[in-house]
Amino acid sequence: MERKYDLNERLIDFAVMIIELNAKLIQSSAGNYLADHMMRAGISPSLHYGEAQGAESRKDFIHKLGILIKELREALNAMKITRKAKLVKSTEQIDAAIDECIELISIFNKSIDTAKKNSEGK
Repeated sequence: MERKYDLNERLIDFAVMIIELNAKLIQSSAGNYLADHMMRAGISPSLHYGEAQGAESRKDFIHKLGILIKELREALNAMKITRKAKLVKSTEQIDAAIDECIELISIFNKSIDTAKKNSEGK
């Protein structure tokens, strides 16, 4: 039975959203610069999540999730700049990616809070 809420799959889907979005950016020096940042920052959270799953301790897990959140925030800012600078013709796709990024940041912030609370009790 497939889990309804699989964060690994959700991060992979987000990475694919970023790849598809980048293909639609207007070609310019600014567009290319932001596309590069968006690609790296938008794809890396799924890779960091894999690392977090193999963390050696709760502290290591929290640290790896912190890096994941930093990458999501970088992707979010790159998308917001791209949208505001009108470097994408249609805003529907970038708006969906921004919304998903904000939700992922919230989820992983909560995960870190939970992991910290659980480590306090030990």
